[in-house]
Amino acid sequence: MAKDLNIVLVRVDSRLVHGQILEAWVPHVRARCIIVVDDKVAGDSFMETIIRMAVPSEIELIVSSVEDFVRNYSFTHGHGKKTIVLFSNIADACDAFHQGFHFDKLNIGNVYNNEYKICCSPSVFLCDKEIKCIEYLLEKSEVIVELKVVPKGKTVNIKDALRNYWKKKS
Repeated sequence: MAKDLNIVLVRVDSRLVHGQILEAWVPHVRARCIIVVDDKVAGDSFMETIIRMAVPSEIELIVSSVEDFVRNYSFTHGHGKKTIVLFSNIADACDAFHQGFHFDKLNIGNVYNNEYKICCSPSVFLCDKEIKCIEYLLEKSEVIVELKVVPKGKTVNIKDALRNYWKKKS
């Protein structure tokens, strides 16, 4: 049975848990729980231990594979602990959405790919596969996809960031 959480932020950040999450996002959204959704971390006890060491003891940390996460959690507002869901890549966030974890907003904070086709911001470099995942979210739902590094930083709508890319492909 799926557990309902008060999910206040769904974010893609290749660094997962780091200073911006702990020092900016957690206090801003008053999170009491962080869920790291990443197949590699979920299968690597050493990596999970390192992440657990970084998270303060008053913040619950859950590490899960994408499949287990979708099976065990659902997206809700207003019930339970305020929770941040972190994906290390856009494909996993898109896969979770496709499998039934429907969110209304996706924050992209830091993504780098050596095969990037477009630099959307100083910390977001997207390849074709990632752009296709974003297009899926935009076409199949009303998900708002935004680029935002920290809570008080500038918000960029992904549609604006990709406008020139789409024009060139037309």
